[in-house]
Amino acid sequence: MSLILLQSTSLAATIGLPIIIIGALGLLFGLILAIASKVFEVQIDPRVEEIISALPGANCGACGQAGCAGYADQIVHEGEAINKCAPGGAATVALIAKIMGATAGAMQQKVAVIHCSSGGQDNTKWKYNYDGVSSCKAAVNVAGGPNSCSWGCMGLNDCQAACTFDAISIDANGMRVIDYDKCTACGACVKACPRGLIALVPINRNVYIKCSSKEKGPDAKAVCGSTHPCIGCGICSRKCPVQAITVTDSLARIDYDKCINCGLCATVCPTKAIQDLLAGCRKKAEIDPEGCIGCTICAKVCPVDAISGELKQLHTVDKDKCIGCEQCVPKCPKKAIEMV
Repeated sequence: MSLILLQSTSLAATIGLPIIIIGALGLLFGLILAIASKVFEVQIDPRVEEIISALPGANCGACGQAGCAGYADQIVHEGEAINKCAPGGAATVALIAKIMGATAGAMQQKVAVIHCSSGGQDNTKWKYNYDGVSSCKAAVNVAGGPNSCSWGCMGLNDCQAACTFDAISIDANGMRVIDYDKCTACGACVKACPRGLIALVPINRNVYIKCSSKEKGPDAKAVCGSTHPCIGCGICSRKCPVQAITVTDSLARIDYDKCINCGLCATVCPTKAIQDLLAGCRKKAEIDPEGCIGCTICAKVCPVDAISGELKQLHTVDKDKCIGCEQCVPKCPKKAIEMV
């Protein structure tokens, strides 16, 4: 009996001692970690968390950072501009400004525009039948792409796959269509297009060059399946009342900092390569005879000489000449001009 008791005591000591030692070590290491967490604690500015909550959480990279958390950290610790979140828009800028105690700067809303009118089933001339990976990035590496226009859309929809806001759809003819109500100008589609056909344009500008071809006139027509290639004729540039269009490498380009959204370029383009979303519905200037004092300011700023009248006499607008650019409206000191 005493032998059994002795053996039990010995066994308990053998098992219990390691448990005690492990427990003590665990307690010791726990204390060390607790002390270390206090000593080496990284203080997180609460404004970072607030800004992350204010951001939409799209993690689209439009701000130049990998995600919303990185952008929030840059705002707080690096003084990054607070108006770089395209998906959040002006509302998010206002929230961040409040958190940072700053003034919310103006944020120009933009939308993505595809500078190509080809790419549909019947709008592109094909050099060969592409049967590889269904990706524009893959196809462009096979003999320069399957379509004859080496600057045109290949129609394999990398842009649509990159859009996380469902703003790009395909119409019945296989053309990519951007829903401006859904587009946040995050720039994902811009990066996804291997031919650089997509650009971000101010949403209040409604005139676009729908071509990216740098081929000269006849050559552009020969390779473009659509009937609307830019042939670099320069008529739009010469007719633009504010010199907002330049032609380089046989391709017209619009400077949206200068563009007054008049749409005159679209009406003179011989190949209809310029799209005007306001065509046919643009308002015309009208002068209120009761308010006009004949100061001539409106006539001087009109880029197409559509306003006439003598000094201190009632001025009138030639509706056939008026292009609806609205340049006269803010200049009238008596607010006597409206667009109707």
